[in-house]
Amino acid sequence: MTRPTTQIFDATATAQLIPYASLVDALKRASLDYARQRIASPERLVVPLNEGGIMLSMPATAPDLAIHKLVNVCASNRTRELPTIHGQVMAFDADTGETLFILDGPTVTGRRTAAMSMLGVETFDASTPREFLLIGTGTQALNHLEAIGQLYPDARVWVKGSAPERAAAFCAAYGEKMQGNLQGKVSELQPLLTEPDAPIPTSIDVVIALTTSKRAVYDEPARAGRLVIGVGAFTPAMVEIGAHTLSGSALYVDDPAGAKHEAGDFIQAGVDWAVVRGIASVVDESASRPAEKPVVFKTVGCAAWDLAACRVAREALSGV
Repeated sequence: MTRPTTQIFDATATAQLIPYASLVDALKRASLDYARQRIASPERLVVPLNEGGIMLSMPATAPDLAIHKLVNVCASNRTRELPTIHGQVMAFDADTGETLFILDGPTVTGRRTAAMSMLGVETFDASTPREFLLIGTGTQALNHLEAIGQLYPDARVWVKGSAPERAAAFCAAYGEKMQGNLQGKVSELQPLLTEPDAPIPTSIDVVIALTTSKRAVYDEPARAGRLVIGVGAFTPAMVEIGAHTLSGSALYVDDPAGAKHEAGDFIQAGVDWAVVRGIASVVDESASRPAEKPVVFKTVGCAAWDLAACRVAREALSGV
């Protein structure tokens, strides 16, 4: 019997299949499935490539779907003027093992990561945020800007870079684009042009750190009403959120198992892992976070979140 040709979607088509609002809902479900062991998502396999590059193999299975993300991360590509991440996410029938479709790996990673941050905002922020601060000016900052534009279009977004000119360039590049983007807008996008150690304006409700820094880029005293999300630090050697902030906050992670090996902010601060909770414990309506206590939400990612993205894509394709 002749099988249909497997559909392969490029970056643009992949993005269209997994809109942020649907991704947030899918991640909510997947976080509960993962916590209740309805999704199997083993620790990622890391294999070395030339010049310090790595190949990441990340499978996940559930009763309704199986996926495998295979991506290569090559920082040296910056000098070649090539993207640093290449790869694919393959979705399979969980009964027959047949390949259903293939998505663009960097696009899935970027969008599901930003959507997990937005799930954190929905879960931990008691009110609709009015002002966001993005610390970082790379691809993940753009993904988060797009997610905010789709889900919080009335918000003001500030951007802080490793140097003022980086933040200014980011805002110049994407400000006009966001205002004319039918897929998502923000009320205002502007650089935060302050001295490196100057306090963050008190009006900012949500801080999202999106760097690969090895020193804290945010270490202000924890304060009620401001949610702090750490995204970029994904190895024990990386730190974005400082111990000063962590010590006064309730601590949450997306993946409790992975965070113990990858959340450099928490590892270097020597946090007591017994008090660190997974987001699923709060997404579950039977639990709640400590009232009025500031929150730090740290994400490290796992293949279960890629499976959630493939669930969204499968549903979109079924309606085509």
